[in-house]
Amino acid sequence: MPALARVDSHAHVFDPVAFPLRDTGGHMPGPAECGTAQEFLTVLGAHQVSHGLLVNPQAGYATDNRCMLNAIARSQGRLKGVALVDHGVTDAQLAELQAGGVVGARFNLLFAHATSIRGREGEVLLGRLRELGWFAQIYYRDDSLLEALPVLQSSGIALVIDHCGGFDPDKGLQQAGFQALLQLGREGQAAVKLSGAFRLSKKPWPHSDLDPFIAALLEAFTPDRCVWGSDWPFVRHPARTDYGPQQRLLERWVPDEDARRKIEWDTPSRLFGFAPLR
Repeated sequence: MPALARVDSHAHVFDPVAFPLRDTGGHMPGPAECGTAQEFLTVLGAHQVSHGLLVNPQAGYATDNRCMLNAIARSQGRLKGVALVDHGVTDAQLAELQAGGVVGARFNLLFAHATSIRGREGEVLLGRLRELGWFAQIYYRDDSLLEALPVLQSSGIALVIDHCGGFDPDKGLQQAGFQALLQLGREGQAAVKLSGAFRLSKKPWPHSDLDPFIAALLEAFTPDRCVWGSDWPFVRHPARTDYGPQQRLLERWVPDEDARRKIEWDTPSRLFGFAPLR
């Protein structure tokens, strides 16, 4: 693979001029938290990253995926997307999303306004997404995975877990939600994003309090089920956060070049359908 064959598997784009933000019942990004598609591609190029997986944000856009779709369409194959959809999404709308480069849907277990996976409506939606060949990307914190697991596993949909599983480093490796996540990894039932370290850590960079958790995730999931993401442009984080230090974390966690190559390219290209640039 070319030297630049790397994937940032978690980022967002905001373009308040072309696609105005709206109140989605949660956080409204400020100007310093926004970043356009062109700005993101520039950041990728500056850090020798060839591809990116965009996640449509709950903040500002929610199920309005137009900004993300526009970014993918203009990226010349460099970007794909994870959409937010509601229970009433039509087959035609799903087909349009898929044709536009969407490969999965995100479900946010933290916010009441987000689309729920619970009940008959959630079951039906997960089944429809599974039939499309999409994965369900799950964002949660602490032990809330435990309640969601029966629904997710019964749906049969492929799973991608956000931000290292949202564990609390103060609660140790034995916290129930983290142990359930490790079991998912051992059973090959999910992939995990090694992302959002700055959101989880109680210590400054390089966030050494996360080291035993990252090591456990790497052992349980192996590099064949781990991907890396920056979480650019670092929405709703009060401290200054830059792209380079997030990238350097992966080198620290995974010093083996072959294993890191899997995490940065082989695994995300297989899971998300990326192809090398020509």
